[in-house]
Amino acid sequence: MIVYILETLVFQLVFLLTYDLFLKKETFFQWNRFYLLVTFLLSLVLPWIKLEMLRTSMPQELGGVTVFLTQLDGVVLTPQGPESNFWATFPWYYWVLGVGSIVSALWFGYKLLQILKLKRQGKVVRYPDFVKVTVQRSSLAFSFFRNIFMGAEIQKEKEAKIIAHELVHVKQKHTLDLLFFEMARIVFWFNPLVYVYQARVAELHEFIADAHAVKDNKREHFEMLLSEAFKTRHISFVNQFFNKSLIKKRIVMLQKKRSKAIWQLKYVLLLPLVLGMLVYTSCESESEKKIEELEALPLNEIVVVGYSGDFKTYTLNVKDLDALTAEEESARDELMEKLAENSETGVIVHMMDQQQRSIKMQVENGAIKSISVDKQNQNGVSVPFGEIDEVPVFPGCEDATDKRTCFQEKIQEHIRKHFRYPEEAQAQGIQGRVSLIFTIDTDGTITGIRKRGPHELLENEAVRIIERLPQMQAGKQDGEVVKVPFSIPITFRLQGNVEDVISPQKGGIGVPFAVVEEVPIFPGCEDAADKKACFTEKVQEHIRKHFRYPQVAQEQGIQGRVSVIFTIGEDGAITDIRKRGPHELLENEAVRIIERLPQMQPGKQKGKVVEVPFSIPITFKLAGKTSGTSDATRQAKDYIQVAGGLQHGNGSSYYKGKVTDSESLGLPGVNISIQGTEKGAVTDFDGNFAIAVEKGQVLSFQYKGLPTKTIEVTR
Repeated sequence: MIVYILETLVFQLVFLLTYDLFLKKETFFQWNRFYLLVTFLLSLVLPWIKLEMLRTSMPQELGGVTVFLTQLDGVVLTPQGPESNFWATFPWYYWVLGVGSIVSALWFGYKLLQILKLKRQGKVVRYPDFVKVTVQRSSLAFSFFRNIFMGAEIQKEKEAKIIAHELVHVKQKHTLDLLFFEMARIVFWFNPLVYVYQARVAELHEFIADAHAVKDNKREHFEMLLSEAFKTRHISFVNQFFNKSLIKKRIVMLQKKRSKAIWQLKYVLLLPLVLGMLVYTSCESESEKKIEELEALPLNEIVVVGYSGDFKTYTLNVKDLDALTAEEESARDELMEKLAENSETGVIVHMMDQQQRSIKMQVENGAIKSISVDKQNQNGVSVPFGEIDEVPVFPGCEDATDKRTCFQEKIQEHIRKHFRYPEEAQAQGIQGRVSLIFTIDTDGTITGIRKRGPHELLENEAVRIIERLPQMQAGKQDGEVVKVPFSIPITFRLQGNVEDVISPQKGGIGVPFAVVEEVPIFPGCEDAADKKACFTEKVQEHIRKHFRYPQVAQEQGIQGRVSVIFTIGEDGAITDIRKRGPHELLENEAVRIIERLPQMQPGKQKGKVVEVPFSIPITFKLAGKTSGTSDATRQAKDYIQVAGGLQHGNGSSYYKGKVTDSESLGLPGVNISIQGTEKGAVTDFDGNFAIAVEKGQVLSFQYKGLPTKTIEVTR
């Protein structure tokens, strides 16, 4: 909001300076009237316009992070007390703006009542072109819409000339211009340039009326202006005949010779002004953030591009540094080849595995300059909560039949018990989801707390709650005590705000992208040999091209991943866009990008056009922002986990379960297919799914950036 107001002020100032320096003294009154009205509207609209033809790069913030923002068993908390109502969510400056607008609106209403009072008390005579209102004991003269107000004390011989003048205002609807700026004054009461615009337009109205009404006998008109007492009321949206401050200017303008037609070329100045403003609003600012072309690398979750100090950093996430998979070796070799081809300098290649062991290489001009190895964490074996044989035992769960469920319930109970909504966050209207990952160490204590949320106030409160967790019995794997990472999102929500509810994928509607016979064809992929791969590449290219990090989100330090699921309809249009992210600003930007996807050729199954759901994560990452741990740690390689089982009902069997990542966080939009069949499904935003299967069939799980997971249905 603040940035928009400042940009509007600057644009209006430029337009007004151009008017005063080059156009004001010309006699092209109608052109000047058009200029003032149009440039004011442009100043309000231009800050929102972003021309893609002027945007050729994207900010580095589009990097990958390992924090997923949805998970079953999250906790939603709201503050208690009077400060948690709906009105408390508005920042203080919104209140100031609102109160100012209300006062301005009341003042506008008061002035309208004054005009109505004058008309009600005056003598009204109706004519075909106007309504004459004679005001007793007054010498005022002004027009308002079709009403021409005349003071009874004005000499009769002057009435005809004054009415001729005011009739020009009536016929050209000058009142509408002034009312437009009066409305602008209500909304932008704090902007002094709005008042300047209104004054310039009112001045032009008098010049226009004089030019039409005074064809000859100009001297007589001058004498009439100078002889009046100028006892007019100050109402900003009426056209006043006796305006003391304008009389000198009107006399000077009446004496000017008509401007030469050639000087109309001055209005061409508007074109470069507008173009310059469009360039400013469309292009990213180098002073605010670094801009880096990422066309050389695919947008995926294996190689992540970021910055560390003055060095450009490529993070290669792997499962095990001592046993790289073929895919990981290929990604490493491809990255090194591209660095060698581009001869980049000041580059760090960082390889890290799931045990937080790392190899860091400094690359100069395509050659490795130095290597550092850190494998100190290799003895600290950790097993994800979703896979461990014996989960950590929370105090009070020693005799529970299902210790895993009891653990989660006790965690949620602990959070509710110790939760305290920060008062400062309530006052500022801050809310959102904080994703937490921590480790239950081999001695049962809580260590390695990492957090990611929309604001430091919420992050600190979430960490305070987790730090108060009691000591537990450590988890075990194969009879050995191990570290157990666990994650849970804590949602801070102010009362009166309704969190977006994302409905799960409806069964039986559409064919998942992974199993559809003929995938939707993205424009430009018509002749591609692999249309599925081409589709994915084009969507990624579209995201890079249209990506714009919200300015307000940057100022507030908001970052994270937005999971987006959408459907390519039977007509090839994008429908049913659903999103889940850490903040509404990021969600809206992700939706804006997806909404701009072009019309496609729809997908087909068995020769028939079908709807095809598709999902992709869009990650927003601010340069240099940390959350108590390194980027590399946060970007540890994920893999797919599946928990579920075969169930029976109504004479059929189906596999019901949940898909999570390596940190047991639910994965939305995972494509699930049954090998050897055309059946498929897509997980909802919590990773839940259900699909009709038979015992012995093999399920395949595919998610962008993660290795494909397959399981055989046995139970």
